[in-house]
Amino acid sequence: MTSLPVLGAAMTLDDLEIHRDWLFEKQRDLELQDFAEAGVLNGDWAPLAARARKLLDGHQGRLGIHGPFWGFTIASQDPDIRAVVSKRLMQGLEVCAAIGATHMVVHSPYTTWSYNNLDNNPGEREKIVDYCHLTLGDAIKRAEDIGCTMVLENIEDKDPHIRVALAGSFNSPAIAVSIDTGHAYYAHGSTGAPPVDYYVHAAGNRLRHVHLQDADGYADRHWSLGEGTIQWRSVFAALAKLDSNPRLIIEIKDKSKIPASAAYIAALGLAE
Repeated sequence: MTSLPVLGAAMTLDDLEIHRDWLFEKQRDLELQDFAEAGVLNGDWAPLAARARKLLDGHQGRLGIHGPFWGFTIASQDPDIRAVVSKRLMQGLEVCAAIGATHMVVHSPYTTWSYNNLDNNPGEREKIVDYCHLTLGDAIKRAEDIGCTMVLENIEDKDPHIRVALAGSFNSPAIAVSIDTGHAYYAHGSTGAPPVDYYVHAAGNRLRHVHLQDADGYADRHWSLGEGTIQWRSVFAALAKLDSNPRLIIEIKDKSKIPASAAYIAALGLAE
């Protein structure tokens, strides 16, 4: 990135009605959070999609959704579970097609336990990759068809490189890498993982999406930016070296503080 990036945000449609002027002022990127629940995806989500299209009429920023993630992993060894996960991901991608979303967040399969055990038994590393390919195969094809990229977000990932290699193993433009700054900071503070900027360096130009949240290195806080202790200058210095132009999405619990989060980073001279 050669100039200051423009921050976007993750929010529900109700929040979008509140922050619409802020979003449109700089045509910021948006991630909708209304389509991650199984109950929504199994039901009639068409009215939600219509509401999104109406609210976003004239929006020129990039649009995405947080995909389904509750209660499953994309690396299950159980074929029946994989079928359900594949169904959920396909449902999320149908939402993307309906509203014109071009990214969908998917959670990484790697855990703190797996970091310590992948080399405990021969073939464990390869098995996780194989299970992910079996789960994501149909979704990858659908995402390619609709011009959407699934981005793999770190959750417990202690190794910042392993998820990047998983994304690369698909050899598809429809899957890339996401970083959640608070998750990386939790892993750094609580499990001995590298600092947050190392996750950016590890992802390199496979990085297409970032969840920006502040935290304390102990839990998944989702605090407003500036309320925790993440070293934002180092994070944005690492981002500035990339050419992939990742979507920088403020993802915090208190949506009323989204503009304040952006203003805090702007005051540091790091983004708009």
